Amino acid sequence: MKTVWVTLRTSIILFLICCVFYQLAVTGVAQALMSKQADGSLIYNSNNQVVGSELIGQSFTEPQYFQGRISSIDYNANGSGSPNFAPSNPELLKRLQESVGTWQKQNPDVPVSSLPVDLITNSGSGLDPDISPESAKAQIPRISSLTGVSADQLQALVQQNTSSRQLGIFGEPAVNVLKLNLALQKELSAS
Repeated sequence: MKTVWVTLRTSIILFLICCVFYQLAVTGVAQALMSKQADGSLIYNSNNQVVGSELIGQSFTEPQYFQGRISSIDYNANGSGSPNFAPSNPELLKRLQESVGTWQKQNPDVPVSSLPVDLITNSGSGLDPDISPESAKAQIPRISSLTGVSADQLQALVQQNTSSRQLGIFGEPAVNVLKLNLALQKELSAS
């Protein structure tokens, strides 16, 4: 009987340490050192309303806005992951042909040969919020003609919203599509 009580007490103490105190400590440290990230890296509009997260891509269907990567899961953050077809899979070819066709319809002034690959392929999670600077620049002619914002102004917006490599060596330069579209929206409301 003594062994049962020792085991029970040990289990309760370990439960409190691992499941309560540890979680409180990690949450407290995260809130103290990096509260924005701990709260979900939320992005607010000019009315101080949450419009999204820096970490989760969104669908922009209006042609006057920058488009992100395609998402096989419709940007549903409840379950990330997407069908990553092998190059030999006919479904991949079909999806790519549809994406290129959509691109040609929306961007008739931009040749398909200059179409960046990240605009017609999805990321591993299906929720990537970033595109390459080249992908943003390829959309400038369409957006300029639809909004009346000059190509130079759009180029400047892309440049302002391009993040560099982490620590100068990791990853590639990227443009957060939501932040870029918010900057575009601000530019449109100012004019």
